[in-house]
Amino acid sequence: MRHKGIICGILAAVCYGTNPLGALPLYAEGMNTSSVLFCRFSTAVVMLGVMMAAQRKTFRLSLREGAVLGLFGLLFAASSITYYRSFLYMDAGIASTMLFVYPVMVAVIMAAFFGEKVTATTVASIALAMSGIALLYRGGTGAVLSATGVLLVMISSLTYAVYIVILNRWRIRMSSLKLTFYALFICMLCLVAYSFSSPELHLMLPPSARAWFWASWLGLVPTVLSLVFMTVAVHEVGATPTAIMGALEPLTAVAIGALVFGETLTLRLAVGIVLILSAVMLIVMKKQQHHETH
Repeated sequence: MRHKGIICGILAAVCYGTNPLGALPLYAEGMNTSSVLFCRFSTAVVMLGVMMAAQRKTFRLSLREGAVLGLFGLLFAASSITYYRSFLYMDAGIASTMLFVYPVMVAVIMAAFFGEKVTATTVASIALAMSGIALLYRGGTGAVLSATGVLLVMISSLTYAVYIVILNRWRIRMSSLKLTFYALFICMLCLVAYSFSSPELHLMLPPSARAWFWASWLGLVPTVLSLVFMTVAVHEVGATPTAIMGALEPLTAVAIGALVFGETLTLRLAVGIVLILSAVMLIVMKKQQHHETH
């Protein structure tokens, strides 16, 4: 089961890291942030609903389940909106890099509120991952970061960390498919409400067949697959290791940038990638060792 959790954690991170592959073409076709997010989550909800119906899974919820899933949806919406809004105040590369302080936040929350022991392996893994992510950022213009932008990314990171922790501590038995469906459905409703709160953030549909393809990609790969894999990983190996494996997300984004968008792969980036892979391998080996001794 440990192997299953580790594989799912890695797949969740890689799937989520493909976000730029779908988002950039939609931005290029003139879609705004609110519309891209809405298309991403609405297509994901439709896909999950069809999958649940095909497997004859019940959509019924208890009051307690509805309350917790409502919280999941709100947290995910808050994380998505603040993250995408931060792009208006700072370079997306910096925002993407800064977002990955969430493994540290997960480890701190688990230690402070749930008594999880912070091991030397966890500290070393986080240090390696953060060092690698810092190298993945290719800026260097020396510009002063926007305080508003930093605050938005920190809120995004914190809400995502809380999402992972609650997911880890929640004891109600429910399929990953059903949990993800309702979390995203509520998230989608939050995005609709948010789009009405500001006139310049009106919702628009994909303007072409190509745009519909990329909207479907965003719904399936970095949303449905990523969240289902992450839910399995959190239940199998815990919140902190899953969060640390999330360091593969910016690595995937960099690889896509180099392979698809023709961005240069420098020595600095290569070193960053090695550090991130080392962090993930450290967690994987520690979990394997723990599994063999129990």
